[in-house]
Amino acid sequence: MLRALGSAGLSTDDLFAVVVNTCTGYICPGISTYLIESLRLQRDIKVYDLVGSGCGGAIPNLEIAASLLEKSGDKVVASISVEICSATFQMGNDLSLLVSNALFGDGAAAAVLWKRSQGLELVASASCYVPEDREAIRFVHKEGQLHNQLSTSLPHLVRKAVARVVGELLSPRSLRTEDVMHWAIHTGGEKIINSIKDELGLSEEQVGATRRILRDYGNMSSPTVLFVLDQLLQAGMNRGDWCMMLAFGAGLSAHGFLLRQS
Repeated sequence: MLRALGSAGLSTDDLFAVVVNTCTGYICPGISTYLIESLRLQRDIKVYDLVGSGCGGAIPNLEIAASLLEKSGDKVVASISVEICSATFQMGNDLSLLVSNALFGDGAAAAVLWKRSQGLELVASASCYVPEDREAIRFVHKEGQLHNQLSTSLPHLVRKAVARVVGELLSPRSLRTEDVMHWAIHTGGEKIINSIKDELGLSEEQVGATRRILRDYGNMSSPTVLFVLDQLLQAGMNRGDWCMMLAFGAGLSAHGFLLRQS
C-alpha cells in the first residue's frame, strides 16, 4: 500500500478508507487492524475486511472502494488484495492438490482510488455468479486443513461466465471486444487463459501480460489481476484507451471492470 500511495504522490495521511480482501489469510480481527497498527494509520479511519471471493476478489473490492469515494472529500481510498496461497499447500496424490501446488503462489497488491482526472477511470463493473457450480473451484476442509478443489471442467465454465460479464459491460456502451485494446485477465492457468482468449476472440498480444505474470509469479489468487494491470500500465496506454479487467474464481463467479485511460 505504501508503494501505491508513494507512486501517486500521497501518504497515509491522505487516506479516508481502506478495503482489504482475502480468501487465504482469514484472521479475526482482520488484516486491516494489522495495517492500522504497522502503518500507524488514523484510529478513526474507515476499514473493511472482505473474505470468500476467491481469485476474483479484487474487483468487488474495487467496487466497494469506489463507492466510498463519494464520502471521502479530497482524500483517497486504498484497495488491497492479500493472499497466502502457500497456506493451502498440502501433500497428496489428488489431482487438485498437484495442480494447485504447481500453480499457486503468495502475493499482495494495492490500488489507490481518487477523484482526480488522472490515471484510469472506473467506468463500470459487472459480475456473474453460478452458485450451482461452486464445487468446481473452492476450498474444502480436511482434517483441519484447507485443500484447494479444482475441476477439470473449469476452462469451459469460466469462459462462459466471463463472456457474459464482458457482454454486460460492452453492449450498453455500443462497444465490441475489438474496441478494447488492453485486457487485464486473471492468470487462472494456461488452459483457462487459452479458453478465454478463444471465447472472446483476443490476440496473443492481448493476453501477453497475463501469460507473463503467470510465468513469473503463478496464480496469486485475488491480487493477480492487479499485477497484470500494472504490467499493462508500465507498457503504456494512450489517453482514451479502453481496458478490461477480468477475474474469476470461487462462487463460481466472474467479475469485470471496464476502465478508460484519462
